[in-house]
Amino acid sequence: MTTTTTRSHVDVVAHVAATIDGIFAMIDAWRDRLEAELTDAALTAAQIDPLVETFAVPAVSGETLLTGAGFVATPGVLDDAEWHLAWWLGGTGRELRRLATIDDPSHEQFRDYTTLEWWRVPTATGGRHLTGPYVDYLCTDDYTVTVTTPVRVGGRIIGVVGADALVDRLERELLPAMRAGATPATLVNTSGRVVTSTDARREPGSILRTEGLVDAIRRAAVDPVPIAGGAVLACGDTSLALLVGV
Repeated sequence: MTTTTTRSHVDVVAHVAATIDGIFAMIDAWRDRLEAELTDAALTAAQIDPLVETFAVPAVSGETLLTGAGFVATPGVLDDAEWHLAWWLGGTGRELRRLATIDDPSHEQFRDYTTLEWWRVPTATGGRHLTGPYVDYLCTDDYTVTVTTPVRVGGRIIGVVGADALVDRLERELLPAMRAGATPATLVNTSGRVVTSTDARREPGSILRTEGLVDAIRRAAVDPVPIAGGAVLACGDTSLALLVGV
């Protein structure tokens, strides 16, 4: 005889928050280490890359939710590289390698990363940011969630440090808890974009058009916010929210 345990929605959001908070805490520690070990004088890729490698490579090695990790420099801040990424790819079942990039702005395949959300938002707000899910054409060509936070040295932002997690790996971690909830559930970002859902019709990356959803997500905190016969619950301070019963 099989017994199914139903989890409360509070338990589900706590599980989501703990999973994402673990990634947040990791990149916060990386930021703190870079800020402690770097000085404002003569910043170079040759100096930064070995330091980044010491935490990025272990983060994407072995069984892990992460598929990429590293540091992306503010253009012009390094003496030996105008544009620069120190980013490693790996994760469960994938070959460990450093991301190859084109850093020459005159090249037709050059990508200005400062226009991308994972760079643009944290450098504007000064705080950490969760981007996605989105198709990451720069690294994985798959639906990805990216967490980034700015690094400051000598009072200026010298770049961002961060990590990528593939949505299908997050689904394997989060869906069992979501399916054990009392009602159907969908995990969304601040724009109402689906991260994962117990409803197979709600695919990762799709936008929910439920009236009032975005406003409810912004207002959600400890107490659920009623919406369309269901409710929205904040998943801690991850910026994600759980839509239940809709």
